[in-house]
This record gives sequence, C-alpha cells and structure tokens, in this order.
Amino acid sequence: MMLWVAGCRSVEKVITPSHFRDWAPEQAVLPTADFHGNRVTIQNVRNCQYFASDVYLVDYYEKTFDVSAVRAVDFIVVPFERTPLLAHTMLSFEIVGPDGKLDHLAVSVETRKEKQETYGPVRGSARQYELMYVLADERDAIQQRTNFRGEQVFLYRTTATPETAQRLLVDVLARTNELARNPEFYDTLTNNCTTNIVRHINRIKPDRIGIDIRTLLPGYSDKLAYDEGLIVRRGSYEETKQQAYVNPKAQLFAGREDFSELIRR
Repeated sequence: MMLWVAGCRSVEKVITPSHFRDWAPEQAVLPTADFHGNRVTIQNVRNCQYFASDVYLVDYYEKTFDVSAVRAVDFIVVPFERTPLLAHTMLSFEIVGPDGKLDHLAVSVETRKEKQETYGPVRGSARQYELMYVLADERDAIQQRTNFRGEQVFLYRTTATPETAQRLLVDVLARTNELARNPEFYDTLTNNCTTNIVRHINRIKPDRIGIDIRTLLPGYSDKLAYDEGLIVRRGSYEETKQQAYVNPKAQLFAGREDFSELIRR
C-alpha cells in the first residue's frame, strides 16, 4: 500500500505543477510585482543571511522604484564545477536611487525544490521540479555562490541601453507574476534559466538571439553573448572573462552594504 501511494503521488506530481508542496525554506515564498504607472513595488526580494552552504536565515524585503531609474543590466554566469558545459545564468539590474546611489536587483530562474530535494539534469527533464523566479539582493544571489558554495561567478556588463534594460525588467516582472499565478514545470533543455533569458531578450528585440547550441549548453552562453555583442568586450573573450571573475572581491567585501558597487570596481 505504501508503494502504491508513493507511486500515485509521483504520477500526480509529473502531471500537474503546483505551488503547494513542502518547499525548501529559501524557495517557499514567490515574489510578485505591482505596477502603478511607471512605479513598481516588488514583494519578497530575498536576502538570506548565510552562515554555511546549508545554514541560513531567510529574509525578504520590499523594493519600490521608478522603472525609468533602471540604468543597466548585467549577465551572470556560474559554471557547474563537474560539467562546465552547463551553468546557471542570472541577470542583475542596476537601479539609480533618488540619492544617486546605485542599487541592484538580481533575477535568478531556478528549479523550485522541495525539502531534501537536490537538483539533477536528468530529473530536470522529467517534470520533477517546478520553475520559479527568485528576485534577490546580490548579497544573497552572488555571495551564497562565491562564499559558501565554492562556485565560480562571472559578472558581465551588457551592452543594453537604459531603455532596453527597462523593457527587459518589465518583461521579467510580468513573467514573475505569471508564474506566481500559474505554476510551470522546469525543463533542463527547454524551460531553464538561460532559455528564459533568451526568450525575454527576443520578446523585446525579436530574433536578437538565433538558434544556437550554446543556449542549450549555458556554460558557453557568455561566449555566445560576447560573439553577439551582447556584453561589453574588454579585449579578447578570455580577457573579458578574466575581468568578469568576481570571487576574490565577493569574498573580500562580503556583507558590506556597498557589496554590489565594490565587486564591480
């Protein structure tokens, strides 16, 4: 009987995505965005305080700003150590505050995992995870990877104009709201972090990124972005990548209020 029940639960999970599961604490809350004219208020911007890779204090805050204050967007690549042809990719939007200080909002498209669940590419193609957009403080989205997971993080400034960055963020937030209303399954090949970023770009600039194997192997996505002129070139690709490496600065300036500014110097 226990095996039969477990099998039914597995079948149900594969058939229907859901918002109602026993989620890992850092992924239990979905973000949403409320627009009032050109101003947006984002609920549940995550800012976990990490003490180890699996020890953390979950916290959220609310962020309100004018969309016209978005000045730029960065592209972040986190290669998988054992399979570097794969990677996690993120965006981070630069926002100018009323006082002229710069702020950043990181966007990470992730598998939404249940407690005790771990990621696997094969399981990711078998409707075993829901998809979620994490909107986060960079002290969460970057620091957890550089300082506690031991992952390598590369941060590239894109060539997007302020207007393009603003349109991109609006599209991202619309997708965030859609996922909060209607859950979807993650898919390793067709509905992952990089394919969602590509769709956002192609929605605001049709056919900007064509069919390319490097969108399916996101460990090469920064080379694709370099070749397509989507990121600022700082010499050769290898030189650009070297300058984009932020781990030493992220470790040095961990926890600082001006963390985002310091890792970009």
